[in-house]
Amino acid sequence: MNSQDPAAFAAQLIAQRHTVLPKRLIEPGPDETQIKQLFLAAATAPDHDQLMPWRFLIIPQNKRAALGDLFAKALLERDDSATPEQVLAARDKAFRSPFLMLLSVDEGQPPFEIDVQERVLSAGCAVQNILLLATAMGYGSSLTSGKALKSTCLREGLGLRDTEHAICFLSIGTIGSQRPLRLRPSVSSFFKIW
Repeated sequence: MNSQDPAAFAAQLIAQRHTVLPKRLIEPGPDETQIKQLFLAAATAPDHDQLMPWRFLIIPQNKRAALGDLFAKALLERDDSATPEQVLAARDKAFRSPFLMLLSVDEGQPPFEIDVQERVLSAGCAVQNILLLATAMGYGSSLTSGKALKSTCLREGLGLRDTEHAICFLSIGTIGSQRPLRLRPSVSSFFKIW
């Protein structure tokens, strides 16, 4: 372990994490060993009753064209007047990240008393663990969502069950370029004492 104070090291790592949009990520992405480490980090997330209500679906490079087709269909499903340029732009989103995966949360598995918000929170903790470890590995990362995640064709195309919710895509890769870092909120803006 690093000789530095563990709390200081963790605080420094957390402070370094920031969003790098998929279009700013380039090859290489994480290798097989690193991907396994990322998932081991996810597995340490808090998980009431060890429910594991979340799943990650890796979208390999050889499936990106199929995902692009789903994005295009999802756009046309909600807007049949979309222009060819808009359809092409939707399709292009599938190719922007070296490593891409979808996060889903299943709200329909027992025990049913574990609320869906707690399941989503558990998934969020798993995601944050992945993002922090990716940052420590030197990669950029981001979460993206959008209207396509609610579309029937995308859900069916990715094999999601009726009780699963597509939450977001995670993108990880080498930082090709980045925008200036946004200011973090002041601590006083998000807490109060009861």
